[in-house]
Amino acid sequence: MLPSLVPCVGKTVWLYLQAWPNPVFEGDALTLRCQGWKNTPLSQVKFYRDGKFLHFSKENQTLSMGAATVQSRGQYSCSGQVMYIPQTFTQTSETAMVQVQELFPPPVLSAIPSPEPREGSLVTLRCQTKLHPQRSALRLLFSFHKDGHTLQDRGPHPEFCIPGAKEGDSGLYWCEVAPEGGQVQKQSPQLEVRVQAPVSRPVLTLHHGPADPAVGDMVQLLCEAQRGSPPILYYFYLDEKIVENHSAPCGGTTSLLFPVKSEQDAGNYSCEAENSVSRERSEPKKLSLKGSQVLSTPASSNWLVPWLPASLLGLMVIAAALLVYLRSWRKAGPLPSQIPPTAPGGEQCPLYADVHHQKGKDEGVVYSVVHRTSKRSEARSAEFTVGRKDSSIICAEVRCLQPSEVSSKEVNMRSRTLQEPLGDCEEVLC
Repeated sequence: MLPSLVPCVGKTVWLYLQAWPNPVFEGDALTLRCQGWKNTPLSQVKFYRDGKFLHFSKENQTLSMGAATVQSRGQYSCSGQVMYIPQTFTQTSETAMVQVQELFPPPVLSAIPSPEPREGSLVTLRCQTKLHPQRSALRLLFSFHKDGHTLQDRGPHPEFCIPGAKEGDSGLYWCEVAPEGGQVQKQSPQLEVRVQAPVSRPVLTLHHGPADPAVGDMVQLLCEAQRGSPPILYYFYLDEKIVENHSAPCGGTTSLLFPVKSEQDAGNYSCEAENSVSRERSEPKKLSLKGSQVLSTPASSNWLVPWLPASLLGLMVIAAALLVYLRSWRKAGPLPSQIPPTAPGGEQCPLYADVHHQKGKDEGVVYSVVHRTSKRSEARSAEFTVGRKDSSIICAEVRCLQPSEVSSKEVNMRSRTLQEPLGDCEEVLC
């Protein structure tokens, strides 16, 4: 009992207020009693909490407050008419402070090992609270809820397991705790559980006109991972080099739009999706441009390489034309033994040639050695004989023979070199 009044010296305490049980815990049936001195009869009893009128009874001196809660705390008092023969007078009790003890604190829900578990892992939800030491003999019951529906009704176990968590297990969870047979019930704050699913392999799509794009055209790349827990970070690659990245906070598709500036924008494009669980790369897509050879700009001497095949082809055509020309020339008649061209100084540079002529059907032609002499000594021209080895050769032998007509005597390759300087003779090309 809590006395509601402290007696004053020299005065009689006619009324006092009692509250029980003492101490009062949440869920206890709280009762208030306004009692007179030596059980003096009372009437017209009124009860107050924190100075405000609470209840009135003509004769009953007891007030039942029901199950106590934290809100039941306060300063209580009462008043009534005391019948003390031969007189009746009204008395008011002193205030009494009623404290309601917490039976257990609000529970806290946690997820083990993490509120963001990886897909397929085991998740344990744990509802934690603790009874007051003076009421530790009570038994608590636990229930678990998700997104407005009950997963487990009241039971003695403070844990709830989610085996092989899936993306659909993500949501808002909470638990409730109540003592067995009691009326107190407390709920935990909501806990968001987000099951992290790995990203699937993204799909890259190229969007441009019906034909290959050209410089100045717009190209759009779309990258999408069909599944995976957000947020998802996308990377765009051109030939293994990152060109840009985009974040998708809610997942889904992301895009990259760019204008074609040069042939360097052509190549193999791919994209990559990444979240907190995994990282996956798409299949590459090749982007080709119209007139890529026209768009190319030589950056070094390597630009000569593409022209080499065409140059060789041209040389082959010229050689074939020269061969036809020489064959027709042979049919027109033998070359003269000396063709003296005129030198710039008015002098002649004597030329002579050895010509072998093979007759017969489909005849072969042999143009032998063509020689030239210096203008300084025409008299020495007689020394340029076939047997001398110091002649200056303008053209070596050119033979056009059928394979069946070639003999060791006919193949007489001669190559001579003139030791003295050539002077001012003009060079005569074959």
